[in-house]
Amino acid sequence: MPLTIDTAPTPSADITAVQAMKRGFLGHCPACDKGRLFGRFLKVADSCDSCGTELHHHRADDLPPYLVIFLVGHLIGYGILMTETKMEMPLWAHLAIWPLLTVILCLALLQPVKGAVVGLQFALGMHGFGVSRTKEKTSMEVAGDGRTDIGQDGFAGRPGA
Repeated sequence: MPLTIDTAPTPSADITAVQAMKRGFLGHCPACDKGRLFGRFLKVADSCDSCGTELHHHRADDLPPYLVIFLVGHLIGYGILMTETKMEMPLWAHLAIWPLLTVILCLALLQPVKGAVVGLQFALGMHGFGVSRTKEKTSMEVAGDGRTDIGQDGFAGRPGA
């Protein structure tokens, strides 16, 4: 019996935080894993071009740069410490290597970390993502059972309410 791996993306209602963060880290839409998360280097697209999920709700703000600074600072600090203790290197080499490596690592990690933060916000329903996911789920439920009793708040009415 051949082993088959299902690579189809899961519906947005069943996405875990780890899945959404992985999708965001790779620059994909956290809902469908098909569309692009970023329109430009650090500008999150207003909506997914594949599934139409609104992404403008995100509030990544200062967390991605903070995480990148924290991570890169520890990596570069450890590199400098190990270089100084294990080998003899002239000062000009330190001044040429470490600042350049710091800038490269920061630029390489900033977009993926921001994508992961947006994915986490999507999975947890933070900053407007929860409302849009609830409306999407409710519209799917209403379409599935034929009910049309949606209230002003976007939720289907309960029987007897």
